[in-house]
Amino acid sequence: MFALTFLGTSASVPSAERNHPGLLVEAGNQRILIDCGEGTQRQLLRGGAGFRRLDRLLLTHGHLDHVLGIPGLFSTLRLQQSADVMTIHGGSGTLEVVVRMLAGLWGEGRVPISLQLIPLTAGQVMEAGEFAISCFPVRHRDTDSFGFSFESHARRHLRSDRLASLGVPDGPVRKRLAQGRRVTLADGRTIDPEDVLGQPEGRKKLVIVGDTETTDGLAEYVRDADVLVIEATFLSRDAVIARDYGHLTASEAAALAAMNNVKLLVLTHISGRYSDEEILAEATKTFPNSRVAMDFDHIAI
Repeated sequence: MFALTFLGTSASVPSAERNHPGLLVEAGNQRILIDCGEGTQRQLLRGGAGFRRLDRLLLTHGHLDHVLGIPGLFSTLRLQQSADVMTIHGGSGTLEVVVRMLAGLWGEGRVPISLQLIPLTAGQVMEAGEFAISCFPVRHRDTDSFGFSFESHARRHLRSDRLASLGVPDGPVRKRLAQGRRVTLADGRTIDPEDVLGQPEGRKKLVIVGDTETTDGLAEYVRDADVLVIEATFLSRDAVIARDYGHLTASEAAALAAMNNVKLLVLTHISGRYSDEEILAEATKTFPNSRVAMDFDHIAI
């Protein structure tokens, strides 16, 4: 239901292996970019995703390592004469950063592509038929930061045994029941969808948290996630520095996953001061099903 491509997995200082933050989420016919660090447009090309149907950007917050790639991406979309409207969702302060940045390059109100800015407030961001996106507040220094939750809608299939026992014929009648509509059979009996539908199944949940200085208040949003993507910029031995810079340790991220029935923990925003092995070792002590994301990793949910 959800396909993730990690375009950038570094902390604020990139490395030869890790670009600034960026994550592409594909669901249904939607391709949604989360954060757009410097170099993201080239990462889209290197990862094989390209720019097709890329018309929505969710910003976790307005720090430059998460937004500096926007002007370059917009320049390319202009050169490609894209007719799509780019919609950017972000906190009001984050959108102000974007507006100032774009105005400094092209002049006030002279963005090179069609643009729609939508300020975030906690709750639903969009409903896309097969899935919905919601956002929630995250504490990260002086920013108006948000995390994002993608949830697919549960499906309920018709039970063939119940259809047979009730004598429900093939055809449009069964289709209406599958759509949750009550039907009346030819003999006058009324069949309610609950009489023939099985238990809900197929619901998937993806939660993405950018930079955050604490896990306090996040439990209700990450609970039962199939995949939790969250930063792990520091190790526990540097917890004091982590607090000073407004970031998590790998063990804190792992504890959040362990206490909230998360299926898979994916750590990102990786600092070059540590090896991936160190980060993974600290996380797996608390939550064994952890992995450290690398640029161009793909995960399907």
